[in-house]
Formats: sequence, C-alpha cells, structure tokens
Amino acid sequence: MVINKIKNLFKSRLSVEDSIPKISLEKKHMQNCELLLNREELLDKIPKNSILAEIGVDEGDFSERLYKKCDPEYLYLIDLWSSKRYGEKKFNIVKNRFYDQLKKDEVKIFRDDSISVVSNFNDNFFDWIYIDTDHSFNTTYKELITWKSKVKRNGIISGHDYMMGNWKKTYRYGVIEAVHKFCVEYSWEMVFLTIDQTENLSFAIKRI
Repeated sequence: MVINKIKNLFKSRLSVEDSIPKISLEKKHMQNCELLLNREELLDKIPKNSILAEIGVDEGDFSERLYKKCDPEYLYLIDLWSSKRYGEKKFNIVKNRFYDQLKKDEVKIFRDDSISVVSNFNDNFFDWIYIDTDHSFNTTYKELITWKSKVKRNGIISGHDYMMGNWKKTYRYGVIEAVHKFCVEYSWEMVFLTIDQTENLSFAIKRI
C-alpha cells in the first residue's frame, strides 16, 4: 500500500513537471535586472503615491507592509477568501486590519478570483501589481496575460514564489516558467529579483 502511494505520488510529480513548458530567456530579458536582498528592498522600488494591487492577500501581512512603506494613493486587495485554509476568518482579519483605511477609501477590497476581477479596472490603471496566488504555471501565466493591460506603460507586475516549489507539501510551482514564457511572448523584461530564500524569491517585470 505504501509503495503504491509513493509510486502514485512520483507519477503525479512527473505529470505536473512534463506539463510545464521550459522556455529560455534571452539577454534582452535580463540585461537590466537588479538583484535585491529581500522584499523590503523591493518595496523601496515602488514610487510613493502609486496605485497598487496585491492579488492573493491571506491575512494581509504583506499588504500592511505595502501600505505603510509605500504610502500608495490607493491599495487594492484582491482575494477570494473561499477555501478552508483561506476563508472567512482571514477575510475578517483583513477588514479589521484596514478598517480606518477602508473608511477613508485609501484601501479597497475585492473578494473575487484573480481573473474575473480584472473587468473592474480600466486599462493603464495600476503602477504596480503584486501576485501571490496558487503559484501554478497555468494560473500564473493566465494572470500575467490578463493583468498586463491594466498596468501603465512603465508599470510593473511582480510576484512571489519565483522558485521550483514547496517540496514539504510536494507541490510543484510554475511561476518561473510562466514568467519566462510571458516575457518571451510579450516582450517584457526582468527588472528586479529578490534573493532571500528565507522569504521565497520575488520577481518584478516590465515592458521592454
């Protein structure tokens, strides 16, 4: 029984691995990339008084860092909060955490999935978007395609977990491959990459 479970798990990992395309970046996609120590340095790169969105909020820990350090004009927080792990309790934590900012209309919450919610925003609206959802290849690639028109010409799309996966949970990420495929197909370039493995790597890309 145990051997069969191990075999099935191995087959599942191989199936996911085989389904993720491997696309190499060219020099033009990396020549302006700056390595940053951590996400705090990444936050330093966000201009003050910007219009920001965080997609995948959880309890709002990083959202609070975004708000306090970046002093945005508006911060949009987007998450479904619909699963057993990420549900009503966490949604209420975020609402309470930003109670004052919500009243002042500085923070806006959209309880929706990362794709459907896009229709609420005009093109060329955001200065910076940060994605931290399920980290799969298909979802990440679709998010990048869907959100690209919503950032300004020099706007940035960034995101978390630019790494191979969470092997404690035997979950293979696809963020690296999705970002590379998107950059090659739509002519975007890597501009920032954090290197602190203790908090997982973050990427930031913009149009070439």
